[in-house]
Amino acid sequence: MKAQRRVWTTAALTTAAVVGVLVFQGVTGTSGTDGDGRPADTKSGPVKADVHRAALKTSADGGSASLSRRDAEPFSLLGVTWTDPAAKVTGRVEARTRSAATGEWTGWLPLDTEVDGRTETGRSGVRGTTEPRWVGPSNGVEVRVSTADGARAGLPEGLRLDTVDPGGAPAPLAADTTPAGAEPAPLAPEPAALAADEPSPGEDPTATEEPTAGPGGEPTGEPGEGPTEEPGGTPTDEPSPATATESPAPPSSPDPGTGTASPTPSASPTTPTGTPSPTLPPAPPSTVPQPPILSRTAWKADESLNGEAPDYLDGVKAVFVHHTAQTNAYSCADSAAIVRGLHTYHVKSNGWKDLGYNFVVDKCGTVFEGRKGGVDRPVMGAHTYGFNRDTAGIAVIGMYTDTRAATAATTAVARVAAWKLGQYKGDPAGSVQLTAGADGKNFAGKTFTAGRAYPFQQISGHRDGFNTECPGGSLYAQLPAVRSLAAGPVTGLTIASVTGANASGSTYYTRSKITVGWRATTPASLVRSYELLVGGKPVATVGGGVTSAAATLIAGKHAVQVRATHQSGKTSLSPAATVVAETTPPVFSTKPALTLRTGTVNATAVPLTLKWKATDAAALKEVRLTAPVARTYGPTTGSASHTAKPGVTTAWKMTAYDQAGNSAAASVPGAPVILQESAAKKTGKWTTKSSGSYLGGKSYSSSTKNAALTWTFTGRSAAWVVSRAATSGQAYVYVDGKKAATVDLKSSTTKYRDAIWTTSWSSSAKHTVKIVVVGTKGRPTLTTDGLVYLK
Repeated sequence: MKAQRRVWTTAALTTAAVVGVLVFQGVTGTSGTDGDGRPADTKSGPVKADVHRAALKTSADGGSASLSRRDAEPFSLLGVTWTDPAAKVTGRVEARTRSAATGEWTGWLPLDTEVDGRTETGRSGVRGTTEPRWVGPSNGVEVRVSTADGARAGLPEGLRLDTVDPGGAPAPLAADTTPAGAEPAPLAPEPAALAADEPSPGEDPTATEEPTAGPGGEPTGEPGEGPTEEPGGTPTDEPSPATATESPAPPSSPDPGTGTASPTPSASPTTPTGTPSPTLPPAPPSTVPQPPILSRTAWKADESLNGEAPDYLDGVKAVFVHHTAQTNAYSCADSAAIVRGLHTYHVKSNGWKDLGYNFVVDKCGTVFEGRKGGVDRPVMGAHTYGFNRDTAGIAVIGMYTDTRAATAATTAVARVAAWKLGQYKGDPAGSVQLTAGADGKNFAGKTFTAGRAYPFQQISGHRDGFNTECPGGSLYAQLPAVRSLAAGPVTGLTIASVTGANASGSTYYTRSKITVGWRATTPASLVRSYELLVGGKPVATVGGGVTSAAATLIAGKHAVQVRATHQSGKTSLSPAATVVAETTPPVFSTKPALTLRTGTVNATAVPLTLKWKATDAAALKEVRLTAPVARTYGPTTGSASHTAKPGVTTAWKMTAYDQAGNSAAASVPGAPVILQESAAKKTGKWTTKSSGSYLGGKSYSSSTKNAALTWTFTGRSAAWVVSRAATSGQAYVYVDGKKAATVDLKSSTTKYRDAIWTTSWSSSAKHTVKIVVVGTKGRPTLTTDGLVYLK
């Protein structure tokens, strides 16, 4: 361990002498962004990223290592690496950083150690590494590493912190990256900036060991350009083909999707001197459209980081989904900077030839071109140890252990996966045999032997091929939905509305023209088209981003459906809606009519009943009273109580509507007339009573048996108006000389101007109404206040 400390001290002093302090880049994006947070200037040159390194100091017992708190040059992404790519940190690697904006320190942030550095072995300078973590604009850092309890092996040698400034103009700050429950940081940072820790007593601070370390303790020499080797396999025999003169074939069906991104692949790399350059065959067309992809030029990749030609596969049999950058607290305006940071870290820190993933997706659904060589070509990446061959890697920026990925992100993953698999006749919902390129084990405990074939879903998670939690439990649980989105058909398709029609139960009614609206759970970007069907035949076809269409129906009953065509070509049907088209108006089978009713009468309002009956050949919707007042009645209602001003002829106007919107009108006039008691022919003894409570201020009262009052009038309805009390007696009522009723005027409460009895006829005619005092024992008296009739 003493020798290790000497190596570290030398490396740290060398680093301090060369770079002074660590680097930082804020929560950065590009030099300009549009409204979607995508780079606005894709024609400007690449952005240079900076990497600074600092060796960690390992404890004497080899059980921990650290980098003390210090100032640093600006950086936005960091990770810890070590010399042997096959070595593992069995414990925890944590860092905390100081915000360049606020000066506050985060809590301890865990760095994922499940990355296998051997993903791209066969190259000099490849290192073991943690997953890089995006921390946003920072200018201070502290690191600690510890072995797991009971671990037999100590920490790997050559532990080093790498910080990356991805370059570009700062973007607005993202949300706080400190995890909930994170340990708070001490308030005062140490002032030293990458100065080496003091050597232990007795150590020679200038002592070194072979090999000579370059800045940051890394062996001198750049990554070699030897043959790329699949872990556990043999170096590739074929030379890396040049792509300088090739232009990718267009997708089979251009995607109408929007976005500033050009799907054009990055510029082809220059083949190293002396390497044969066989002609690269055209990229195969896909069965589905290519989604918008932000090119390496657009995200301003620094192509000087890696001048090697890409390696190509025979095809893509499966896609592995990953997560990366270990945070969800970023702005999508910063996504290009994050991708630049990943690119720089993979090349300069991991020692890989290029960005490991073929594609990177942010939480807003923007797709970034990853490893160069052409997005439409089968470029070999470095993403899934043992299974890089025959596969492509798609990484979603974020941490999805407990957080679900946004719909925009999973939709983008589904589109890219479907497109790449579609180039090689793959089935996003299917499975395939993949040959392991190395011995290994996956997260579920399944072991792999190099050279043997194993079944995989054609859209799999990183954990299916390697012992890692990646892409996180929540995102992994979303992969079945991603496969469904990618494979089709369109799901959740249902008719949401039928405008121009009225619904009655489950049936719609229209005169002729309708507009049908629908919805689906499958995002529009995965839908090729929708068709509106009437009676099973298409009457309108619209694009996948349109959710309504119009139709003109002939009279009759129709089954209306929507058929969706997924980008895969699979179709699905919505449940049918029944739509009846008709132009026949409803009818008033019983014309509106007025009759007097019981209730209180006064000088301005006489109670009456309006009656009618409306029917329709298909479905009656409602009947509206439009005058003298406005009311709306349901299709089964046939009468309503109203009042009318006496002595005035009023027209009662009604309109019946059916569910299709057809209508019919009808009306009836009426004029209530009040006949005072003095207008009646008297027999027997009657006494005049005066009170403001009586109609006209007066009434007749009698307790004489057989005393009678007779009114003669011409009308179609009549109502006798009385005053009532607990002592009121009974009366006989005669209509046109015939006894019609015996009416008891007794009431527990006193009532005035009470229409107690009514009668009506089918038409207006001359009639007589006669009331006769019964002389009820104990309460013979009755008081009459007149008669009302309807002209």
